[in-house]
Amino acid sequence: SSGINAEYGGPPPGNYSAPAGGYGPPPAQAGPDLRQVFDSVDKDRSGYISVNELQAALSNGTWQPFNPETVRLMISMFDKDDAMFDRDGNGTINFQEFGELWKYINDWQNTFRYYDRDNSGSIDQAELQTAITSFGYNLSPRFYSTLMRKFDRAGNKTITFDDFIQCCVLIQTLSVAFQRKDTSRSGRITITYEEFMDLVFSTKV
Repeated sequence: SSGINAEYGGPPPGNYSAPAGGYGPPPAQAGPDLRQVFDSVDKDRSGYISVNELQAALSNGTWQPFNPETVRLMISMFDKDDAMFDRDGNGTINFQEFGELWKYINDWQNTFRYYDRDNSGSIDQAELQTAITSFGYNLSPRFYSTLMRKFDRAGNKTITFDDFIQCCVLIQTLSVAFQRKDTSRSGRITITYEEFMDLVFSTKV
């Protein structure tokens, strides 16, 4: 879905602006030459960007490497019926796919900066709840506590940029899978155990 759904939420807004932080794509001049950026990331000069190459090019605002699970998710999260970045499904992206993915990362960066109210480079539970609620999701405080336990890798009660992306994409992907089953749009579904397992294992996350 390209818009926010009142029941299930939607993708992050892409028009927020805030002071620059220390996370996201490497800094570049205004209107950077995307080919130049691509070539700088493509360390082996193969003409494709791998998970390891993209991970090395990204920063999450800490001294820790960008979460490789988030990088893999961003490369392969869309199926062929959507605007899939890795269209050939080989775990790498070419120049055209890289351009689309780079814009996607920048949109996430702007969203993260907007909700990182104290400009700390990370998001606490209150900021996470504000962000996800603004996307159109109606979730309980208990569920946000669950999200913090899952995505707070450092154990300091905050979520970094890379884990924020993974968290939001996972919520959206699972919500879309649930929505396909919730044909009455009641917010409730009745499924068998096998249908549940099929729902989980067929969801690309």
